[in-house]
Amino acid sequence: MSTIPTAGPGASPSVNKRRRKIDAFSIASFIALVVTTFLMLLPLFFMVSTSLKSKKELLTFPPTFLPESWQWSNYREIFDTLNFGQMYMNSLIIGILTVVGTLFSSALAGYGFARYRGKGSNLWFMLMLSTMMLPYPAIMIPQFILFSKLNWIDTFLPLIVPAFFGSAYNIFLLRQFFSTLPDELFDAGRIDGCSEFRMWRQIALPLSGPALATVAIFAFIYSWNDLLTPVLYLSSSDKFTLPVGMSSFTSSRFRIPPWHLLMVASVLAMLPIVTLFAIAQKRFVEGIVLTGIK
Repeated sequence: MSTIPTAGPGASPSVNKRRRKIDAFSIASFIALVVTTFLMLLPLFFMVSTSLKSKKELLTFPPTFLPESWQWSNYREIFDTLNFGQMYMNSLIIGILTVVGTLFSSALAGYGFARYRGKGSNLWFMLMLSTMMLPYPAIMIPQFILFSKLNWIDTFLPLIVPAFFGSAYNIFLLRQFFSTLPDELFDAGRIDGCSEFRMWRQIALPLSGPALATVAIFAFIYSWNDLLTPVLYLSSSDKFTLPVGMSSFTSSRFRIPPWHLLMVASVLAMLPIVTLFAIAQKRFVEGIVLTGIK
């Protein structure tokens, strides 16, 4: 039986040399990872640090790394400067309803494309995928005319209702996952007398947690960060969303933009996304892996 030579006092010079090369490579990789992590976290650190500085300290040069005096009152001041709480609530309502609509419509359409094969089904699927190549400005004007005819301008409906008609990317993502489910499960459901909608609800959806979590996170992030659509359809200040309110910090309303309040708003705007990702991180990674390898 052969033995593997190990490094040490009794090992050969070639084994010790190889061991030193591996150690040097591991140390260099660790240092590179630490430096990269530091550079990536630096903007986040400055955002939080700036949110706790006074307006006077922001104008000093060179800029300070940490606040000279910690201005925790900035987090209270932003609610007095803008209707920040209402904007935050508006974004949450739109984001949650968008996630509900996206999950319902995309899961239903993705299940249909995955489980049913008929004449022309591939053609319809390719047509659906081709809509991903349409840029939003190409449909912006006809969509605005349609919603204005429906008297939906200055309401949340143009921001929520389209989610209930699905999106090509999310339908494709869920279709890939539903295709991996074994046919025997659905055959057993049909034998037990389940309707097609009941099999979708009681068999397919409970087994699709990772894929649904991935779609939910994508839909919420898109809705939460969307600036163009609210600017297009909302005109009343009490209906503004968070991105619209944050953009007003750099408008002519302020002679000098209050960067410390803008950083406060950025920190608070980041919290729901970080919280959602922390809760669904495991299922999100599983969903990316399971749908990405097909």
